Amino acid sequence: MAQYRVAVIGGDGIGPEVCDEAIKVVRAAGVDLVTTDYELGAAHYVKTGEVLPTGLVDELRTFDAVLLGAIGPAIGSTEVPSGILERGLLLPLRFQLVLYINMRPFNGVPGAIAPECDFIVIRENTEGPYVGEGGQLRRGTPYEVATQGSVNTRHGVERCVRFSFELARSRPRKHLTLVHKTNVLTFSGDLWQRTFEEVAQEYSDVETAYNHVDAACIYFATDANRYDVVVTDNLFGDILTDLAGAIAGGIGFAASANLNPEKTGPSLFEPVHGAAHDIAGKEMANPLAAIRSAAMMLDHLGESEIAKKITDAVLTFGSEMAASGTSMTTSAIGDAVAERL
Repeated sequence: MAQYRVAVIGGDGIGPEVCDEAIKVVRAAGVDLVTTDYELGAAHYVKTGEVLPTGLVDELRTFDAVLLGAIGPAIGSTEVPSGILERGLLLPLRFQLVLYINMRPFNGVPGAIAPECDFIVIRENTEGPYVGEGGQLRRGTPYEVATQGSVNTRHGVERCVRFSFELARSRPRKHLTLVHKTNVLTFSGDLWQRTFEEVAQEYSDVETAYNHVDAACIYFATDANRYDVVVTDNLFGDILTDLAGAIAGGIGFAASANLNPEKTGPSLFEPVHGAAHDIAGKEMANPLAAIRSAAMMLDHLGESEIAKKITDAVLTFGSEMAASGTSMTTSAIGDAVAERL
């Protein structure tokens, strides 16, 4: 088996704890993982005033993958300006490493709103409102103006849509739903819908559907089993996947991959949950999302068989834990999943 070099950004709060469990499970599965830790995030910013060190992105490009725990200050903290970590760290990593696919799988657990759901949301990860187009005029006055543009390119939309069709084709149901707001966002929505329909002509074996984003919110909560693969833009995907985490059993089960599908650089894998400072250091964090994110990392690196074993172990154990109402420590959960391998 090949050896893999992984950059680990544990980050803040429970981030380092869940990363430790993910690494433990990967190694228990027999993968030769060599890790290098990087101290980044809110605590690092408060201590050093530094968000993204010069040259770090180039250094990360030398790794096979990046595993990230969580980034963010404690709720109510005033030491870290709002948005500085997102715009100064997370988004630059996505943009500069060309991580244009954000993949988030959702499988229900007993007791969840949608206990039998099994779908994946593909979120375009490098365009939309998050590119930072816009500005403010007369800030702080009664006549203040703020604009925030949404940038959508045919290139960016098509590569995301095409990836989604390929993914849908690989799954048993072969179904892909586009989610947007074409009736109001008539420029960006038109680009997304035309691109989707044109690419669909190449995938006659994939059934397609369209939902407005507000309708999708209702269906996620009331009929999530209708979905197989969902593709949407950056902002809608950000919001919908938090909702999906809630209906599938909680954000503690939600994993994600920020992918560079062409593998011209490393991809980044992280649980969807935040830093949860209130339970940090108390052995209360659920590491299953981080462990599943690590399994997605292995799948991307070509270790699909091992990735499936870890994913199956996570899903089985997570369902058993949810059904029984069992409460376990962070490390005990990691140990239990590792033992199943």
